[in-house]
Amino acid sequence: MCTYQTEFLEVTGSGKGPASWLRVTHAQVYVDHPVHAMAGHTLNIDLRNPAEGPAARVAIELHPTAARELAEAILRSLDAVPDAVLAAG
Repeated sequence: MCTYQTEFLEVTGSGKGPASWLRVTHAQVYVDHPVHAMAGHTLNIDLRNPAEGPAARVAIELHPTAARELAEAILRSLDAVPDAVLAAG
């Protein structure tokens, strides 16, 4: 079942697209039927820069279990670094 619940947020970072690196400024996170991944539903993350057009996008489709594991690994990685190091960027 698709809920159409989508989280939109502004982000600061970079992503590797098909041709080169691109600055990403926005993210969308939602659960839906995947386009490519082999699963009934996936957590989909679109990292984009709308100012550079529709091709300025990095798309990720993750199995729900993998998405949770990735989210936990991200939090562990951030928690392991002193705040002063993260604030320096």
